[in-house]
Amino acid sequence: MKENKYILPQKANLYQIKVSDITAELPDLKNISESKAIAIAKWLMVWIDSDKNIKPNFLLPSKPEMAYLLGVSIGTIQNALRYIEDLGYVESKQCIGTIIRDRSNPENSIRKLTSKREIAISAIKKYIIDKGLKAGQSLPSSRNIALNIKSSANTTRLALEYLSTINILEHKFKNSNENGWIIKSTDFTLEDAVEENVSLVKKVESDLKNYITENLNVGDRIPPHETLSKNLSVSIKTIHDALKTLIDEGILLARRGRYGTTVVKMPYDKNISIKKETSIFAPAVDTAFYYYEKTQNHIKKLIAENYEIGAKLPSIIELSKQLDLSPNTIRKAFHNLAKEGYLAFSRGRYGGTFVIDIPETDEQTFKWLAVNPKYAEVYNN
Repeated sequence: MKENKYILPQKANLYQIKVSDITAELPDLKNISESKAIAIAKWLMVWIDSDKNIKPNFLLPSKPEMAYLLGVSIGTIQNALRYIEDLGYVESKQCIGTIIRDRSNPENSIRKLTSKREIAISAIKKYIIDKGLKAGQSLPSSRNIALNIKSSANTTRLALEYLSTINILEHKFKNSNENGWIIKSTDFTLEDAVEENVSLVKKVESDLKNYITENLNVGDRIPPHETLSKNLSVSIKTIHDALKTLIDEGILLARRGRYGTTVVKMPYDKNISIKKETSIFAPAVDTAFYYYEKTQNHIKKLIAENYEIGAKLPSIIELSKQLDLSPNTIRKAFHNLAKEGYLAFSRGRYGGTFVIDIPETDEQTFKWLAVNPKYAEVYNN
């Protein structure tokens, strides 16, 4: 089997076809012997094949625009697009849209979640094989099959209609209603039928584990999210979610600043325990808390030693340069101190950040540390 080469499209770089660009004659949806979704799907395929102005990686008009043009519901358009996606004409991607697929290079595809429809298609194939059904035999109603494969009625119907396009099933009536599905061919194997319902994040988790095993050792840093996103052809958000699971499993350790996210245990090695010298660091979330608290306590001390009630503090930009911290860190500290009743904000020409109470400065210094307290005693001996 040829391995897919995944692509990661950027919406800003894709041309979106306008409804006004569609010159093909619209389908007649009144005098048809099939569902509107199938009729629209067939019209879309003819239009894509015949319009020379349509290029691979163009975006189709949005579903609401297509629905308004054809006078149908958005759900009907969605079902039509699912139908032609199964036949390799388009690919849909959340937050991007429906993309015209390059059928001359079918191995190039968008990496995404296995759809419920794809799972239903495989489940129906498996159902036919498990029941020992032969060509010419009838299937139960689509509603009955849906119950057997634990899928929705609509998803099951779409899966049955797809199987009819690849000559595995046929419908004995003109209109493909709930009943009347007949097996046309059993020329497929159980291996073809089985597909695991694995989310995209789970797939990327597996790929990351393999990447760590092949390229890194304990103590090595993980490449930046952006680099992994390009290498695995998924969004940075998907990389973030997959890495979080690996952190929860104890394979990776996320630390703030220059330490980054490092390997503390090889993914498939169950015998190696996490070393204490790596465990001494607190989780990144806790470290962030200590870091902000340290900044707030420093500003409290600054106020107590240098300012009186009613005095105006330097601007966020000035303090960020003075303390060598980001403006966002100073801003967050200001807001937290305002909630504690030490600062107030005023707008306008004479506005700014003003002291309304003098804070106490006897905070315990261990709160400033980014080290787990339970390890501090061990490393102080």
